[in-house]
Amino acid sequence: MRKHAVVLGLAFLGLAAFAVFAGWAFFAASEIGGGWAELGPIWPYVVGGVAVVAALAGFLMWLAFYSANHGYDDRMDEDRW
Repeated sequence: MRKHAVVLGLAFLGLAAFAVFAGWAFFAASEIGGGWAELGPIWPYVVGGVAVVAALAGFLMWLAFYSANHGYDDRMDEDRW
């Protein structure tokens, strides 16, 4: 039981450290150059990239479930080993 507490404690500390770093990075990035105002022109590209990745992921998931539901993933014969 002690082993699990150590692992969970280390995982929590790692996540807390990452959260602190992410907060610092977000704050520091708002003061570099023109701040968040200069990011306006790239938002359409970010949104487009997210939409394309989401569509591709959705299509691949649909394809996996389609093949599984129609028997394309079933074995044709038994293993002979």
